[in-house]
Amino acid sequence: MLNLISKEKFKNNSKLRLLIFLVAAILIAIMFPRGESIESDVSVGSIWIKDDLIATTPFEILKAPDTYKKEVLEAESKVHPVFVLNHSVKNAVLDSIQKFNNKLVRLLHEQFQKKQVAKNTTFLSDESFEKLRKISQLENSLSVEKHKTLGTIFKIITDLTKEIYKQDFLNVKYSDIAKDTITLKDGKFENLVPKTRFDDIDKAKKRIERLIFNKVGTDLKLSLLIDEYLVHFIKPTIIYSPKLTETEKRILVDKVSKNVGLVEENERIVAKHDRITPEIKLKIDSYRMAKGEKTGSWSKYLQLLGKLLHILIIFSLISLYVFLFRRKIFEDNSKIFLIAIVYVLISFITYLVNQLNVNAPVELLILVPTVSMLLTIFFDSRVGFYSTVVVALIVGGLRGNNYELVVMNIFAGGLAAYTVRDMKNRNQIFRSFLFILFGYVISIVAFGMERFDTAENILVQCGFAASNALISPVLTYGLIIFFEKIFNITTELTLLELTDFNTPLLKDLAEKAQGTFNHSLTLGNMIEAAAEKIGANPLLARVGALYHDIGKTLNPTAFVENQMDNYNIHDTLKPEESAKIIIQHVPDGIKLAEENDLPQEIIDFIPTHHGTLTVSYFYEKAKEMYGEDKVDIKDYQYPGPKPMTRETAILMIADACESAVRAMTEPTPEKIENVVTNIIRSRLSDEQLEESPLTFLDLTKIKDSFCSTLVALHHKRIRYPKQEELESENKSEQEKE
Repeated sequence: MLNLISKEKFKNNSKLRLLIFLVAAILIAIMFPRGESIESDVSVGSIWIKDDLIATTPFEILKAPDTYKKEVLEAESKVHPVFVLNHSVKNAVLDSIQKFNNKLVRLLHEQFQKKQVAKNTTFLSDESFEKLRKISQLENSLSVEKHKTLGTIFKIITDLTKEIYKQDFLNVKYSDIAKDTITLKDGKFENLVPKTRFDDIDKAKKRIERLIFNKVGTDLKLSLLIDEYLVHFIKPTIIYSPKLTETEKRILVDKVSKNVGLVEENERIVAKHDRITPEIKLKIDSYRMAKGEKTGSWSKYLQLLGKLLHILIIFSLISLYVFLFRRKIFEDNSKIFLIAIVYVLISFITYLVNQLNVNAPVELLILVPTVSMLLTIFFDSRVGFYSTVVVALIVGGLRGNNYELVVMNIFAGGLAAYTVRDMKNRNQIFRSFLFILFGYVISIVAFGMERFDTAENILVQCGFAASNALISPVLTYGLIIFFEKIFNITTELTLLELTDFNTPLLKDLAEKAQGTFNHSLTLGNMIEAAAEKIGANPLLARVGALYHDIGKTLNPTAFVENQMDNYNIHDTLKPEESAKIIIQHVPDGIKLAEENDLPQEIIDFIPTHHGTLTVSYFYEKAKEMYGEDKVDIKDYQYPGPKPMTRETAILMIADACESAVRAMTEPTPEKIENVVTNIIRSRLSDEQLEESPLTFLDLTKIKDSFCSTLVALHHKRIRYPKQEELESENKSEQEKE
């Protein structure tokens, strides 16, 4: 119970509603372009219809972004990769080799003195280390050949190192250097030299291998040993420097001018009725940038406040409408939150489109028709159209007060809302493609002709509009399912799916309680027609009628319409027991509906179709058996609540009328009308309709509709020839059985 109360408070909290509107407005205001883009946008080829635009401050005429970017790339391409020549590498390598040689000699000598097998702890391979160990042993035993002493090997390595460093070489491959020329930095000096003047890393390796072969000949083990030495210690003398290369690029890029000229204070930028040329557009765009840069922090805060007020003014249009004409939406924070999310989402899409710096009409990819269709399906076509206007104004503002885009989106979005105002199936959404495309194409052609646009530009815009027209219905289809689940919204599509007799609940009802199922079908036809007459939701009323008695599937034979063998279990039960069984179908129905995730709008039909009425038959029977003073009427009353909508109120009246007319032996139009009239009067006198919004005019229309439907259902039929023989034959067959 507390959970339900908290949910209700959340749903109706007016402060939370205000917060939702405010947060949405702030988020959208943040996505607005900078101050210099607030003024109306201009396009090349259009006519400047305002007064002469005079510069109030001097400013630079900035190059077009594409032009500046191209010049930056050209500047970067002129930079040669920078390499640094290091003269100290040779001495450092020789020093490292000498230190390692001394360490190696000590290691081998210590192992020999201890008469242990030396353990290889060097970078050398085990084979090379073993060769040095054996040479060391022979040296100590004075039986080694002169040219194979450790000193000789170390001298060969030292000589080869000196020979290698007679020529400088690069630390990269030729293929890794994009240009044929490199910048060689030698101390304070920088020179441009061909990269082939020096060996690359691969060529240096081959040279080292050749020098080793020339020095030691075909002694493979010694060659391998020396190669391992040199590979480990030899370092290139010319090193590529990414940092210095980037610095060179940055220096050249900084030299690229961002402007193509200057405009002085009080100089005219464009005159009234002048055609906008590329040069004039550059001046106008640069002027906006200059004004934006000169605004201080206080001015920026004022501008942000202006943007916020701008959005709140637009929001006031939809707020006033739902407050005055759609109060149920206004008082439901979950629905307000849904609308706010949709508005923020389309604003974010517009913001992302604004980040695209391409020469194409990408503004036509802003999916305003999706908003139109979604909110029309979730609520109604009027809310959908009002939202279209609101969203079109927001998108136009985000695109620099683009009036053309506003008109295009209102027209195309309005047509999109029109196409889904009466949804019959999900496939209908995709028919919206043609209407959306038509709306955009007509608008594009109209504005194109107005500004003498080229046929090529018009066709390109139509292509982007076609993409919008294709994506919008697809996205709408996907988002419907998402929002239905998240916000627990019942759309016309959901109701249509619930009319399928193969749904588990209806299938179970048809199998276990056929009489109740037929009764529900009849009620569905009755209240659908009546709801249409008074302007209620006929589909909601029909679905409510189909599911209102599903609780009877748990104990179908307790209800007379399902007692096919004329056996009535209530003949052997006490009145209070029978009443309890009859009343139980209401909580049973609610439980089944909740277990099968029926929408709350449908569940509401189950407890309200009997309201707080009394099970009169068993109540009267109890009074006869026990005396009126010993019978508590509450034991014979349905728990309620009373109907609170037009659809549930219609079902309450229809349920009683259909049952009463079905029980008549000879239903004539006059008798049917009397029954319907008396039942309506009875419900009014029992105060069962006091919480519903039905008017007396509605009740008159409902009565007329019910009478027409019931008379059509129970009209007299012409007796077939030999009707009596057919009936008697059937009777005799039944007796034989």
